Amino acid sequence: MRIAPSILSADFSRLASEIERVERAGAQQLHVDVMDGHYVPNLTFGPMLVEAMRRSTRLPLDVHLMIEDADRWIGAFADAGADMIAFHPESVYHPHLVLTSIQKRGKKAGLALNPGLSLASVEELLPLADYAIVMSVNPGWGGQDFIEGSFERAENLRRFARENHLTLDIEIDGGMNAERVPRAALAGIDVVIAGSAIFKAKDPEAAVRQMLSSVPV
Repeated sequence: MRIAPSILSADFSRLASEIERVERAGAQQLHVDVMDGHYVPNLTFGPMLVEAMRRSTRLPLDVHLMIEDADRWIGAFADAGADMIAFHPESVYHPHLVLTSIQKRGKKAGLALNPGLSLASVEELLPLADYAIVMSVNPGWGGQDFIEGSFERAENLRRFARENHLTLDIEIDGGMNAERVPRAALAGIDVVIAGSAIFKAKDPEAAVRQMLSSVPV
């Protein structure tokens, strides 16, 4: 299991040092929440921040597009240095085309699955994806409470992937902390995304290490 700190909760006045701290603690990738104020109510940042992060770290940058017309921004974020790009399938007209356009740029393509989205509605898309993000909160802002039943959704997704012989990484995003890591592992989750639990902790490095040490051996 990999831990992916979400920089949405980081101190942006010293972002490079925040990244260095979690990288030193053992974080294996960084999660970048991009919001446009339309698809979700919050507004965050664009490709320029990803470009700045790329200069600060070699960790994979997992860019999560919570935006309308995500297809228009694939090239900009890919050129800025994103290694992985995920989008919400209901936010675009042609999700199949968006997945393939991400992969044609040599990036991993992901589907972000909202709590209210039926897994059956994306079964035709999952074979094309490299990874899927199970949203365990509603998208749009950090610090929300974990939605019960999210681990069961991840288990159903893992079962579908196994039965259909898919190589699919599963991430979970929202309300995650060290106490929930063992349950995530049992659900077949590969990547735990955490923002507030890491960057709002007194010692972010210790928070990352605690989450990693909570993974069942």
